[in-house]
Amino acid sequence: MFRYCKTLILGLWLSAVASPANALEPGEPAPDFTLPGSDGQTHRLADYLGKQAVVLAWFPKAYTSGCTIECKSLAENGHLIREYDVAYFMASVDPLSKNIGFAESTDADFPLLSDEDKSVARAYGVLHPLGFARRHTVYIGKDGRVLKIDTDVKPATSAEDMAATLGELGVARLR
Repeated sequence: MFRYCKTLILGLWLSAVASPANALEPGEPAPDFTLPGSDGQTHRLADYLGKQAVVLAWFPKAYTSGCTIECKSLAENGHLIREYDVAYFMASVDPLSKNIGFAESTDADFPLLSDEDKSVARAYGVLHPLGFARRHTVYIGKDGRVLKIDTDVKPATSAEDMAATLGELGVARLR
């Protein structure tokens, strides 16, 4: 009986972690957000809609191995992403002061957004039960609809993969 209960509890926990109840789906409107960035600006999804696509690359925690690798990938290969008509950000639930330092330490030339109250992460369905954001990248069209949600982000090739996905999704090229 104990083995059965243990297996059942583990299964329920894994299903809750793997598929949050409020997960977004492609085609749905992206929840609006207003978040402070490491660049000193406040970024609102509504300010970009109708003008360009938006990419939100959620990351679990500043200064950790995978997140550092991902941030450096975007910093070193951001020119590939900037070939598209897109605004792109990394976002976490870390405090703004921590994201500012993290952006500086990785030479990020794009904003890192801070969702300290976790409301945006929750709205996007990326908040892990342990309180950090899952490593998911959300692609949002100019019309404000979710184009794609990448749940299998590879930190080392994040920039290249993001640029390839933008091309696959038909986001306009600038060059």
